[in-house]
Amino acid sequence: MSGRTLLAAAVVAVIASSASATGAAAHTMRPLYYRLGGYDSILAVVDEAIKNIAADRRINKFFAGANIKRLRVQLANQICMASKGPCIYTGRDMKSAHAGMNINSDHFDALVQDLGKALNKYRVPWREQRELVALLAPTKKDIVTR
Repeated sequence: MSGRTLLAAAVVAVIASSASATGAAAHTMRPLYYRLGGYDSILAVVDEAIKNIAADRRINKFFAGANIKRLRVQLANQICMASKGPCIYTGRDMKSAHAGMNINSDHFDALVQDLGKALNKYRVPWREQRELVALLAPTKKDIVTR
C-alpha cells in the first residue's frame, strides 16, 4: 500500500470510526496515547522509525546533519501530545522546521512508510496506526514544499 493510499485510508477510517460510535466506543474513549502503550512504547516505535529512516535512501539525506537525540525526543513528544498524552511538544512548528528542505510528497510518504514499519514491528493494532497517521497527516501541508 502506498503512503498516499495509507494516508487516505487513515483519514477515511478515522472519520468512519468517529461517525459510528457504537460497539468499540469504550475502547476508543481511552486516549490514543494509552492505547499505544504510553511514552515508553512511543519511544520504542520512534527509535525503530529512526533506524528505518536512516536506512531509507529516499529520505535519509534530510537527516544527515540532524541532532538525532533531539529529534528522537521531539518526535516522541509530538506523537505523545498529538495522541492526548501528558507530553508537551516544544519544537519548532513544522513549516519553519522544514523550510528550504525541498521536501516533496514522495519524501513525506516515505517517512510515513518508515513509521508504519516501526508500528508493525511492535504490533500496534491497525486501528491505532490509522488514528496516529490521521493525527500526523495534517502536518503534510506544512512540510511538503514542492
